[in-house]
This record gives sequence, structure tokens and C-alpha cells, in this order.
Amino acid sequence: MVEVEWQRLKAHEIRRLAAADAVVILPVASIEQHGPHLPTMTDTRLGHEIAIRAARRASETRPVVVAPVVWTGLSEHHMAFGGTLTIGPDTFRALLGDLVAALTRQGFRHVLIANSHGGNTIALQQICNELAVTSPATLVMTSYASEAAAEIKELLEDQDGLQHACEAETSMMLACEGGLVDASDLAALASTPGRAFLKAGKGSYRWRPFTHLTGNGVAGNPARSSAEKGERLLEAGATQIAALITDPETWADPEDLRPGAVGGVPFGD
Repeated sequence: MVEVEWQRLKAHEIRRLAAADAVVILPVASIEQHGPHLPTMTDTRLGHEIAIRAARRASETRPVVVAPVVWTGLSEHHMAFGGTLTIGPDTFRALLGDLVAALTRQGFRHVLIANSHGGNTIALQQICNELAVTSPATLVMTSYASEAAAEIKELLEDQDGLQHACEAETSMMLACEGGLVDASDLAALASTPGRAFLKAGKGSYRWRPFTHLTGNGVAGNPARSSAEKGERLLEAGATQIAALITDPETWADPEDLRPGAVGGVPFGD
């Protein structure tokens, strides 16, 4: 089996991957509460698992290497439940910027930032926008929850998509870290969201702590979880991330559709 984990490779092997135009997956996650039944590493563990599986699949088409997971994320909304480590947006931005710079200095030109924590999403989009202006690399930000949304929906019974410590996350943790899941009374943990969490009006955004949504740190119904379902969810996520990596359009250079000039005035660079 091809080795895809950065930390398990030697320096010259990583240099060889850069020279071969490998894609780097940079997983970004969190350490935060996941209800009474799941460990705080849930987002980090699942993001890593799917990244590794996706890299092994994609490596049949082109070289891929998975960097160590950035486990520090934006989790202020979970702090009230305890067990959560969070950093501020400026620190998060600086950390990701430095890591991307470290990758590009070694010659990597295709970087997939694979996010597995919803609280990071807006900031990561902004960071990609900022870095893309000057970075020599093509930066793509994704999440398995969005890239495999249709497949995940088909596998779930009580949810349309990924929530938090829910049917999906509990199933996946049962599949890859079953010994860390307290499955003694999952039915008692079900939480049916009855109010908007981060929305206001018809399409507006409003920040709220997670206590606004749930009293036990769970959003969704973990009672519907199973290890078999978790394996299928993990494979669905990995398959779609691998497809994203191997699609040439993902890494295609941007086009410039401007004419040479408008009104007789040429465009500058």
C-alpha cells in the first residue's frame, strides 16, 4: 500500500513528491465537545480518516500526500460545554498562511484544504481568497460533508446531512474508534433542532453559541448510528474527495476572458 502520510515519510521522499507535482491534502479540524458519547477528537479523527482514504484512492491517478491535521480550529461556540480548545480568527489565519507558505516553499503547487469542522468554513473561504492573490499554488478548500452531501443524505435515516455528534458522526466514530464511543444510551441523547442556529430572517447570518441549539451538545439523533453505516459514510466521503483531487478541472489555471482592450483602452496586468 502506498504511503501517503507526510509524518511517516522521509524528507527526500517528500521532496520527490513535490517534484512529481503531488497534491497536498491539508486537513483542518478541531478539538471540541461532541456530546456525552463522543471524544473531543471526533472532527480531527474523521477528517484524518477520510483524507487518508481519499489520498490512497487518488494516488492511483496522481501522487498525493496528507499533511498532519491542523487540530486547532474556531470553536468558540462550543466553549460553554467544556472540553473544547479554540483559537482566534487572527491566529487561525496566520497559522494557515504560514503552513501554506511552508508547502509552497518546498515546491508543492496544488493544495487541498480539507475542512472537517463547520465552524472553520467561513474563515477558510476568506483565507483562500486572501492567499490566492499572491500564492504560487492553486488552493482549494473542501469538506467531505459538502462534497459528498448527496451520498451522505441517502445513507442517513433521520437527517438530511451532517450535524454534530449525530447519526452520521457517531456512526463514523463507531466504525473507526468504536472503543471511544459510549453507546450505552444513545436514544436519550437525540436532539431535534427546533430553531435556527446561525440564521436570522430569510437569509441572514447571526452568531450564537451552541447552547442556543442544544442542551447536551448533540444536534441530531445518534440512536440511528451503526458501525456499518459509518463505514459506508467514510467511504462515500473519501470517494468524493478523491474524485475532486483527480478531476483536472479542480487544478486548472484560471482563464482570462477579457478582450485586449475596451473603448480603445488596454487592460493592465
